[in-house]
Amino acid sequence: MVVLAPPAGTPLEHADRLAVGVGGAESNVAMGLARLGHRAAWVSRVGDDPFGRRVVREIGAAGVDVSLVTVDPAAPTGVYLKDPGPDGTRVHYYRSGSAACRLTAAALEDPRLAGVRLLHLSGITAALSDSCRDLVGQTLATRPLPDARISFDVNHRPALWPADRAAPVLRDLADRADLVLVGLDEARTLWGSADPAAVRELLPGPDLVVVKDGGVGATALPRTGPAVFVPALPVAVLEPVGAGDAFAAGFLSGLLRGLDLPSCLRLGHLTAAPALAAAGDNAPPPDPAWTARALALPEADWALLELSNHGGGSRA
Repeated sequence: MVVLAPPAGTPLEHADRLAVGVGGAESNVAMGLARLGHRAAWVSRVGDDPFGRRVVREIGAAGVDVSLVTVDPAAPTGVYLKDPGPDGTRVHYYRSGSAACRLTAAALEDPRLAGVRLLHLSGITAALSDSCRDLVGQTLATRPLPDARISFDVNHRPALWPADRAAPVLRDLADRADLVLVGLDEARTLWGSADPAAVRELLPGPDLVVVKDGGVGATALPRTGPAVFVPALPVAVLEPVGAGDAFAAGFLSGLLRGLDLPSCLRLGHLTAAPALAAAGDNAPPPDPAWTARALALPEADWALLELSNHGGGSRA
């Protein structure tokens, strides 16, 4: 989608100018993985319009393969607007009937996807239309990319569907994935889960469940073995939208590299920090050499690590 945002701290109704950017859960994750050195492709649909061309151009410029994106001449590119306020940022979606809403399960039948190791899906896609929900459900049921591990970010968006309608659908989809990422706040809203252990009990199917608790930290709960918790790092938050996608990109990058769970969680936090400190929905990750040193820190030193507002510098 295209993102329209007023200046930081300015409510939408009082803004006289809007910045144009690009956002979207799956595309954010794809850009994050590409910036972390992985080959990543984005499968979607955009309208044959200026916004669609901008979306494809910016995502491609981040290193993502956009050759699998379909340009739809009969539907527009989706748009959403940010509305900053004292209680956080609200979002307003204008994507009903958009090109992305016309996605179907056939989108993953392209032979160029053969050999993909990781397929990332989002609960946002399931909220867009019946065909999009079928895409996510059929993908989890039929596994069209047999070599791919499927990750699923619950990503409940109340502006797209209310919790009472979303809760059973998202629980069913999540429980059929190999890896699930979910915020503790949304798990409480959807399912009444009080803590990471309760979320894991609710989702017995995945090999791994990762529960994110904002500025507190994140917990990885494998099907067998102990849970692993890594505290978040203190960050001056400018805009939280997109930070969950950045965390997902960092965590998934760690898995693709074969890192252990504590290191995967650390990489998630390190990748999310620049997104928290940026006005847009995504931001480049920290310097690779610095990141490697941060991943190697003893546990006590990790707790003392400080990040600059740009996520690219630190001191311990």
